[in-house]
Amino acid sequence: MDNIDFKNLNITLVGLGLIGGSIAKSIRKNVRVKNLWAVDIDEKTLKYAEKEKVIDKGFTEGKFPLENSDIIILSTYPKATLDFIRNNSVHFKPEAIVTDTSGIKTSIIREIKNLLPEDVIFIGGHPMAGKELSGYENSDDKILKNCEYIITPENNTNKRALKILTKLIKSMGFKEITTMTPENHDTKIAFTSQLPHIIACALMNNKNLDESISGIGGSFKDMTRVAKINSNLWCELINDNKLNILKELEVFRDDINKIYDIIESEDQNQLKEIFKKSTLRRKDMENEKINC
Repeated sequence: MDNIDFKNLNITLVGLGLIGGSIAKSIRKNVRVKNLWAVDIDEKTLKYAEKEKVIDKGFTEGKFPLENSDIIILSTYPKATLDFIRNNSVHFKPEAIVTDTSGIKTSIIREIKNLLPEDVIFIGGHPMAGKELSGYENSDDKILKNCEYIITPENNTNKRALKILTKLIKSMGFKEITTMTPENHDTKIAFTSQLPHIIACALMNNKNLDESISGIGGSFKDMTRVAKINSNLWCELINDNKLNILKELEVFRDDINKIYDIIESEDQNQLKEIFKKSTLRRKDMENEKINC
């Protein structure tokens, strides 16, 4: 992989929000490329990114950068990603490497493959990074550092393209690249990402907070950090992964009911076992030292 050189390649970010902006800043900081371009509907954001010298040039239309880009990273909402490809499918450079950053894979990849020209190489991706704020103004290359990046190549994915994308991801500071199928991704994400967001939102919508926000402990603040949510994006993600999320909600409901019954019956031994198990698993997670 050491012989891969980016200095003769053009890279375009489509969508310069929190993730797209963070990726752009990381590429600018860590990777020498021929040109780093961005496409976004917000001209002010593009001008600001140009002024900061994060990108070489911004575009509100996709034609020129797509026709001249070797790597395109799609960092918009799932529906917006599909609309963009649909409206620009004829502009993608042959043999270009295209990837996305969406938190849902199975349905969007199916659609993307139907929309992209056959001579374009698509590899699904999902950086496991982010924060509670959205928009380019909150982007930061530091949020990517030491995080996991999931990719979903197929068995017949171009090996050279996969090596190029893998090196680019590692160059941005991601600690671990995990390969899985789109279906496996959506199953895992329903539990590890989408379920915690739903639980946090349920806590913040609890009737106990209708009249007062006093007596809030640090644990409550920690658990509800992700309740400050981008509602438009998360409604799309949850709707597209509905069946997996409903399964996880059923399992969580059973777990909560089990704990309810243990507390009601004053079974201290079982309660201690639950606490011991959760403590050990949390320690194991911390020992993995993935910061995201």
